[in-house]
Amino acid sequence: MTLDSSNQQPGARLLFVMACLVVIVAGLRVAAPILVPFVLALFIAVVSMPLMFGMRRKGVPAPLAILFTVSIDGLIFGLMSVLVVTSLGDLNEQLPFYADKAETMYQGWLQQLQARGIPAATYLTGDLFDPARILTFLGGLLQAVASVVTIGFIVGIIIIFILAEATIFPYKFQAILGGNRRQGQVRTMHTVAEVQAYLWIKFQISLAHGVCVGVMCWLIGLDFPLLLGLIAFILNFIPTIGSIIAAVPGIVLALILHGELTALIAAVGYLVINMGFGNILEPNIMGRRMGLSTLVVVLSLLFWGWVWGPVGALLSVPLTMVLKIGVENIPDLRWIAVLLDNEVPSGTDFQTERVVG
Repeated sequence: MTLDSSNQQPGARLLFVMACLVVIVAGLRVAAPILVPFVLALFIAVVSMPLMFGMRRKGVPAPLAILFTVSIDGLIFGLMSVLVVTSLGDLNEQLPFYADKAETMYQGWLQQLQARGIPAATYLTGDLFDPARILTFLGGLLQAVASVVTIGFIVGIIIIFILAEATIFPYKFQAILGGNRRQGQVRTMHTVAEVQAYLWIKFQISLAHGVCVGVMCWLIGLDFPLLLGLIAFILNFIPTIGSIIAAVPGIVLALILHGELTALIAAVGYLVINMGFGNILEPNIMGRRMGLSTLVVVLSLLFWGWVWGPVGALLSVPLTMVLKIGVENIPDLRWIAVLLDNEVPSGTDFQTERVVG
């Protein structure tokens, strides 16, 4: 008895592809200490390339254009680092005050529940607002900031070399993607242009989002409005849940400082800002530029966050976009691009039904 090998080929091919994916994902996780700084530097360099190429077109020598571009990047990240470190230092001084107010508020809630006949104190015991525990958390956070500064130095060195070789990248990608010289350049430029456009628009929207959050926090009298705005700016790069996570520190701080009414006002303010930018402004500005379905965006956030941690979550959408644009140009892998896209392929029964209907 013989079996038709052609009937086994699709299943065997699927198993082979799945095995390759497992190996690739395992490699990405193991190589995270090397790949994360490189990928982060690559995306920063991609965003910075228009500035460098604009200076080159005006006749500025390549070394000076690279130095100026890297200096601008370093100035921006340096100011952000100084703001974070300074704010964390001030927060360290204010923590005992915040802990006392939080404990007082917590005990008041317990007394109100007890007065209504609810034995809350029996179940809600323990030092929920232990200052020592909070200080330990802050110390770990400061160590994390120090490690980020160290990674930032490595990223800066990588950016310099990436910008120095930016002019020959199209030819390298041409060799990777195949095809003639013109096709390789078009593919590469298309990929870079799409990523640049997305990151630049996302940067502008996130900056406006952070400014609005900072102004709101300042208006309602919260401490550290600049830090809260910076948190909102950074976390807005994480799709779907980033802006929600960014709202938690501001609401908690409003609750501790000014009580429930101010916390409710802060929550409403965050909700209005997040919905205005996330549900109205950003989709209208982005339009079809991302070309990723909502499900793919959420899954990419979970996947890249699991593989590379916070940096992977920040870059989840750009990384998935690069993957989608890359596989679109490879015939054998074009089906992956179809799965990632947010539109139904033309010529399908679904499209025909919509046209007829």
